[in-house]
Amino acid sequence: MQIRYVSAGFAVGLVATFLAFSAGAQQEPFDKTVFQLPSGAYPHDVAPAPDGKVWYSAQRNGAIGILDPSTGQSREVKLGPNSAPHGVIQGPDGAAWLTDGGQNAIVRFDPKTEQIKVWKLPEDTGYTNLNTAVFDKDGVVWFTGQSGFYGRLDPRVGEVKVWKSPGGRGPYGITATPQGEVYYASLAGSHIAQIDRATGEARRIELPTQQQGARRVWSDSKGRIFVSEWNAGQLALYDPKTGNWKEWKLPGSSPKAYAVYVDERDIVWLSDWGADQVMSFDPATEEFTTTSMSKKGADVRQILGRPGEVWFAESGSDSIMRIRTSGAR
Repeated sequence: MQIRYVSAGFAVGLVATFLAFSAGAQQEPFDKTVFQLPSGAYPHDVAPAPDGKVWYSAQRNGAIGILDPSTGQSREVKLGPNSAPHGVIQGPDGAAWLTDGGQNAIVRFDPKTEQIKVWKLPEDTGYTNLNTAVFDKDGVVWFTGQSGFYGRLDPRVGEVKVWKSPGGRGPYGITATPQGEVYYASLAGSHIAQIDRATGEARRIELPTQQQGARRVWSDSKGRIFVSEWNAGQLALYDPKTGNWKEWKLPGSSPKAYAVYVDERDIVWLSDWGADQVMSFDPATEEFTTTSMSKKGADVRQILGRPGEVWFAESGSDSIMRIRTSGAR
């Protein structure tokens, strides 16, 4: 397979075949394309848009970025004074929804009108260090704040509520199962928690490995929860039906598991910060398949996708990488 580098303004960029030289030349296991963004874009998170484009949170520029993969062109739209967006996702309304730490607010970007709407968190909450958001099955936005908070926004009434995490500092990644249940991971607290959507209360759930640094979470189609363990360099799996856990060490000598995402085939994708690699994991065979980021220090903090594609935000290289998943394991 090939790895393609696409510079802004060009539909087709430099094509190069990636060869790994270990015990001999081996073919690159994934079909990868790297889209170069403007210098300083610093894409923290990435999310596919409904029109085939891709959004990214330009954290240092206080903007939402819009990449057109068909041309390689990208542009950014400012989100407001002091903006510093962390997460970006696509909502059920087709809009981009962002957690904006600089504005201490949830922000909506309408791709058709480019109108921006801002919901500030309650003033008495203070700085929450907003992180990631997810929609539940009822169209309510749930979000995390690393300062020790989680909360929700009901867009229908514009009501924002915030709760203190039962584990204090650390709420980071968040996910919703197909059944609509919401879980978040606490990096500093080394646990995950399930939120009671009716009451807002969070139930702390401990992992088998202590001080593992649960960073991000993602649900598969069965409602099982995959967790990236930053400190331990492991992938964990929690089954809410049985309460059972499984853990797997990532390949390599000193892995640092950061992002986790489960695609439509229930294949798990991870980034290994320590090795400058991304990888897929097949739960059926319990095998990892690894590949390099676009360059050393590319720093993939978050992964999202749509059928047939997985997208990686490379904040350290001001680029976004796409892997096409047809036939890939």
